[in-house]
Amino acid sequence: MISRRTGVLAVLAAAGLVAAAPVALAAPSADLLIGEVYGGGGNVGATLTSDFIELTNAGRTALSLDGWSVQYLPASPSASSKWQVTPLTGTVAPGARYLVAESTGSGGAVALPTPDATGGIALAAGAGTVALVHATSALTCLAAADCAADPAIHDLVGYGAATVREIAPAPAASNTTSVSRTGADTDNNAADFTASPPTPVNSKGETSGGGTPPVSAKVHDIQGTTRVSPLKGKKVAGVTGIVTATRAFGSARGFWITDPQPDNDPRTSEGLQIFTGSTTPTVAVGDAVTVSGTVSEFYPDSPTDSNYQSATELTDPQWTVQSSGNPIPAPTVLTSDTVPDSLAPQSGGNIESLPLEPAKYSLDFWEAHEGESVSISDARVVGPTTQYNELYVTTKPTENPTSRGGTLYLGYDKPNMGVLKIESLIPYAQRPFPVVNTGDKLTGVTSGPVEYDQFGGYTLQANVLGSVQSGGIAREVTRKQQPGELAIATYNVENLSAVDTQEKFDQLAHGIVDNLSSPDILTLEEIQDNNGAGGNGDGVVVADQTLQRFTDAIVAAGGPRYEWREIDPREGKDGGEPGGNIRVGFLFNPDRVSFVDRPGGDATTPVSLVQDHRKVHLSVSPGRIDPANEAWTDSRKPLAGEFVFRGRTVFVIANHFNSKGGDQPTHGRYQPPTRSSEVQRGNQARVLRGFVDQLLADDRGANVIVAGDLNDYQFSPALETLTTGGKLTDLINTLPAGERYSYVYEGNSQVLDHILTAQDPHGMDYDIVHVNAEFAAQASDHDPQIVRFRPRG
Repeated sequence: MISRRTGVLAVLAAAGLVAAAPVALAAPSADLLIGEVYGGGGNVGATLTSDFIELTNAGRTALSLDGWSVQYLPASPSASSKWQVTPLTGTVAPGARYLVAESTGSGGAVALPTPDATGGIALAAGAGTVALVHATSALTCLAAADCAADPAIHDLVGYGAATVREIAPAPAASNTTSVSRTGADTDNNAADFTASPPTPVNSKGETSGGGTPPVSAKVHDIQGTTRVSPLKGKKVAGVTGIVTATRAFGSARGFWITDPQPDNDPRTSEGLQIFTGSTTPTVAVGDAVTVSGTVSEFYPDSPTDSNYQSATELTDPQWTVQSSGNPIPAPTVLTSDTVPDSLAPQSGGNIESLPLEPAKYSLDFWEAHEGESVSISDARVVGPTTQYNELYVTTKPTENPTSRGGTLYLGYDKPNMGVLKIESLIPYAQRPFPVVNTGDKLTGVTSGPVEYDQFGGYTLQANVLGSVQSGGIAREVTRKQQPGELAIATYNVENLSAVDTQEKFDQLAHGIVDNLSSPDILTLEEIQDNNGAGGNGDGVVVADQTLQRFTDAIVAAGGPRYEWREIDPREGKDGGEPGGNIRVGFLFNPDRVSFVDRPGGDATTPVSLVQDHRKVHLSVSPGRIDPANEAWTDSRKPLAGEFVFRGRTVFVIANHFNSKGGDQPTHGRYQPPTRSSEVQRGNQARVLRGFVDQLLADDRGANVIVAGDLNDYQFSPALETLTTGGKLTDLINTLPAGERYSYVYEGNSQVLDHILTAQDPHGMDYDIVHVNAEFAAQASDHDPQIVRFRPRG
């Protein structure tokens, strides 16, 4: 297959016009520029009836156009090609536009605003070259190098496959898109222009269809006193500020400005993000700029259906640098008392239109500082570095601390207001993103503008990053069980499949051998089929290769030769990664414990209880609990297994309840957030509790362990269903408060994994072994946990 780049060269060669080295004009233009070119007017599918060329004055003084012209050349000129000329007259004020109307077609329905000049050039919709010339005679250059040497050319843009262009061509346009300038001139058309819907504006600020001129606005006018700008969707001009930060990588590039002359309203932010898309902004921190553009509210998904807040920004911007090296407006310094302790007004709905109360609510505080710079000193890390180059710190060091430096999540009505996400605006080649663990510290100052992100909420985009100081936490090691103790652990191994790297298998294996001290029984969550998520819909559901590699790795790590038991799910019926067919299963050490195999268990056959000589047994072992119940739709089915340890029967039930996907975020625009996923987990808890109740009714002295990733908190309705009446005890509640967590999410140390028992918990030794969730290097995102006890006879 020929690449797009190779294909263009081949076309040029075939036409006898082999491209020369990239060239640009002698120097970028700092005043009069080509701002937008549209050649699809009047064509099929177009809205506008005419082509146009729009100029913009990026300078500080009015400029006369008398004796100037705009000229057009086809994308692939031949020796006989001629430049077409449209003469210009009049003046262009600083920051203003100048609209040149060109040919009109039979299509479209919307006329241009009154043009400042009129020609008859039929611009090509997809590709061509337009030059701004301080002369009215036709140019004669037909190659990029020759045009670059012509002193009459003030600015030039080649779009699409144009051979005459500055360095590289701007994107191709179409009947419905123009190419428009994204910022200052760099003499590289590819960097300076983007393709987007046409937006003609004349010198009076009028737009197509009789549109109104842009609104002259300050930053605080744009931000307003609610979460949504009162100028949303409007074009604004004359927006002034000092550049405080830039983002020069990724697909969401841009810069932030702060107005050094604020109003007196604490609800209105003086900072604003200027969004330039994939184009690197040509500004520097300390530049004083005047910006125009469209006020937008960015949502990560549908604006009407989004659960998230929006980010206010200026899109399709144009700007002028008025001066450089200016003092940067001082950031807001975050201390332990800066952010309010309450989250948001509990309106029972969308809070976007409510007036901000930044002194009362934390979400309002952050919104009132959106786009502004904030700073924090000597910040403790409460969420480790992730694969997405983000970390979490706390602005409130005494807020619900764990015993190892994190921040505990204690209840729906007790969110942690001090947790703050940190990302970096510093190119990683210049300063690699810090690799930190929970309990570490970013010493010194970390500062940058505030931005809302669907993942983690309000985020400090750091252009100043503190240094890393280790907090010294180590991966925990639990004790070995005594000969008469049965050790049962649960471990979510995070989508483990046979196609994973050996490194992941080895890390998990060493965790089981070295940190968990080789438990007798493990319930495993997120075991995938042999080809993992890569085999979506291929009918592969078996996981024997996955489990064989896992048990082999445990032996290689110095552990016992575990055996496994599991039941393959039906294709695509248990949720998780599409094609992965995750399931729960058991590993057990046959030298310490026996598994009672009773055949007949499969994906659809429910396990039942059988009385035998005053003892209860499982009808099938392993067996799924009520797998056809709608509570388990698109979710993992619990797996019951019957074990014998020193002549005593032990029933272990492995679980992985449905995830929290679909819940409204804590930091979203709906307050209080709806936790819609709780409904299914509540139903799952009732089905599981019913099975346990029947088991204990048949044998009240039965040894029963319920373990796994229940995807819910110890204070949740699902766990209340399981523990009401005292038949089952959630062992997490037997630990000291500062140790009750097995997972870290958005900087909050919380509980998702549980071990519950029908025995007296006072006879048990229970431990959460912190080996993953607090660390940047993880074998899984969950911490395993273990219980040791002496089963009843």
